[in-house]
Amino acid sequence: MSLLLSETDVQELLPMREAIAQVEASFLAQERGQAVNRPRQRIFLPQASLHYMAAALPEEKLIGMKVYTVTPSSMQFVVLLFSAENGHLLALIEADHLGRIRTGAASGVATRFLSRAESRRVGLIGAGRQARTQLEAVASVRKIESARVYCRDETRRRDFCREMQQRLGVTVEPAENAEAAVRSQDIVVTATNAREPVLSGEWLAAGAHVNAIGSNMPNRREMDDGVLARAGLLTVDSIEQARKEAGDLIQGLTSSGRSWEQLVELHEVVARARPGRQTAEEITLFKSCGIAIWDVAVGNYIYRQALQRGAGREIRSTSK
Repeated sequence: MSLLLSETDVQELLPMREAIAQVEASFLAQERGQAVNRPRQRIFLPQASLHYMAAALPEEKLIGMKVYTVTPSSMQFVVLLFSAENGHLLALIEADHLGRIRTGAASGVATRFLSRAESRRVGLIGAGRQARTQLEAVASVRKIESARVYCRDETRRRDFCREMQQRLGVTVEPAENAEAAVRSQDIVVTATNAREPVLSGEWLAAGAHVNAIGSNMPNRREMDDGVLARAGLLTVDSIEQARKEAGDLIQGLTSSGRSWEQLVELHEVVARARPGRQTAEEITLFKSCGIAIWDVAVGNYIYRQALQRGAGREIRSTSK
């Protein structure tokens, strides 16, 4: 039996705290050598693009992939899960919300392991698709008291702050500009589609942690060279994928005096194979492009929950 799981099913079955737990478990599986991850591939046409990324969790007897299309008017996401024992399709999951929550969850893991435990204030640049789950995830792992948010659209900025303050029960205020959002903040998040840097290293307080999640194209970047130069610890989800996609690093490492050899994959820190933050004053950075193993890990959780709760719609197949 295969299940079709809708966006509504995903939202009901995948709370943020569980998403964080599943993504953290996937990092540990990476460190044990019990995860196979393949970087994203892309096909570009004049009016549409196709993006696909695959992974496997051998211990879970699971293989899967995320596929999505982008056009000027829409984005469509699905995750496919297959049994690694018999190859059967287990689930087809609509994955817009899944993608946003797993990206937020990864930042939650990074924040737990890299930010100072006493971090209370967040600066967020961006108020779009990914920003909500970023702020929710950070607030799930630290006792956040306040957040300042900037995006270019004033109405959108104020609406976002009102919504997230009500949802999280903390003070969320609009900032007049990106610098005002970031200065003096313990945790900084960039969640934009910017092509040019929106975050300056000069604005970062000593001891800040940065989650940069908006750019996964080589011609886009959210951080200037100063952020990379000031960061004591530079972490990524996958060095292989970052070399292809992380415009912040592709464009900025050399000019900021850093190198690819200085990067640490976050799973090494989560598994304590490599040290994380060394001092209270150190600036730490997690540059996230998003990897397929997260989609498969949280997709597996959603599928198992659906079986237990009788959620989703059965897809019958006549193939053997």
